[in-house]
Amino acid sequence: MSKIIVIGGGAAGMMAAIYAARGGHQVDLYEKNEKLGKKLFITGKGRCNVTNACDVESLFQNVISNPKFLYSGFYGFDNQMTMHFFEEAGCKLKVERGDRVFPVSDHSSDIIRVLQNELKDNRVSIHLNTPIKDLKVQDDCIQGIVCRDGTRVTADKVIIATGGNSYQLTGSTGDGYGFARSTGHRVTDLKPALVPFSIEESYCRDLMGLSLRNVKAAVLDDGKEIYSGFGEMLFTHYGVSGPLILSASSFYGKKKKENGKKAILQLDLKPALSEEQLDKRVLRDFDENHNKHFKNAVNGLFPGKMIPVMIQLSGIDPEKPVHEISREERKEFVHMIKNWNMTIRGLRDFDEAIITQGGVSTKDVNPSTMESRKIKNLYFAGEVMDLDALTGGFNLQIAWSTGYLAGINV
Repeated sequence: MSKIIVIGGGAAGMMAAIYAARGGHQVDLYEKNEKLGKKLFITGKGRCNVTNACDVESLFQNVISNPKFLYSGFYGFDNQMTMHFFEEAGCKLKVERGDRVFPVSDHSSDIIRVLQNELKDNRVSIHLNTPIKDLKVQDDCIQGIVCRDGTRVTADKVIIATGGNSYQLTGSTGDGYGFARSTGHRVTDLKPALVPFSIEESYCRDLMGLSLRNVKAAVLDDGKEIYSGFGEMLFTHYGVSGPLILSASSFYGKKKKENGKKAILQLDLKPALSEEQLDKRVLRDFDENHNKHFKNAVNGLFPGKMIPVMIQLSGIDPEKPVHEISREERKEFVHMIKNWNMTIRGLRDFDEAIITQGGVSTKDVNPSTMESRKIKNLYFAGEVMDLDALTGGFNLQIAWSTGYLAGINV
């Protein structure tokens, strides 16, 4: 019987420990927090978006960094297997808009309970409040670990599943990157991902709390479109957030060129209408309100909170009677509604990021087994690697798939 150590009690670490134990090994799981699954507990606003029920090809399409690396992972343990795993263990699941999968109870604690029960049933020894200081390596082969209190523990194999750099209050403080670097692995640039944008224009503060549905957003870097999508967004005191913006941020982080120029966030507030159709709609509104001032003639176009900002951006005098507005002014106003440009100052920090972009280079890991190509008997699982995806359950699926692969291959 081999002695396996798993470092990290999050989604990937627990899944790796369960499948390593099911394989007949003696497994010890080390977690620096006082409980397991601390980050898992807050995912999906506490509801836990377990996976996505799309077809397997769509899983790959929603991965931003290194989708090809996940071929063995996704086909070895796909979203249907994830759902079967939890339902077989007694946690009923449901599929919502966008194929997002949640526990029927809407409680992430039910997902964590299933994993804890599986760990217990498979006799995994759990060591809480036990941060790891170092790895023991000899002749390019793992020998065990050194705990922060100096305790040395030998092992036949070690799985690193320490997570990323995001939500640091949950214990994701990048420990695994240090372990990887100290053993000769490359760690790619770390950036916050699935994170809000900081916007330069001050009017975002005036719109704080306003949520917009069914808008189109594009990110333009030096005039080139690097992202485009539809969805929901939210104005904040520092800029913009919401599902649409979080997705845009991952493409921005990946594709933004360091050319000294700031990227543009371009919103289309009326994506269902062409510019010509919107112009006819605005003209109709103006005809119906032709004796009113401009500021009182656009109520049907925007939410109330937005009207002062849109009037200001239009450059049209708010006191101007509608019948005096020229065709050129109206056309420019319509164009602005379809092409509202904001200047992206940058991304918010790791403490607001859902995931980390970057990590242990996938070139240093065998994609079929999750074993290191540098150190024998050392494995990686989950977000500690340079793998990230869009929102919708895809990042957790990466954790389940890579955790499973590491667990069965030890």
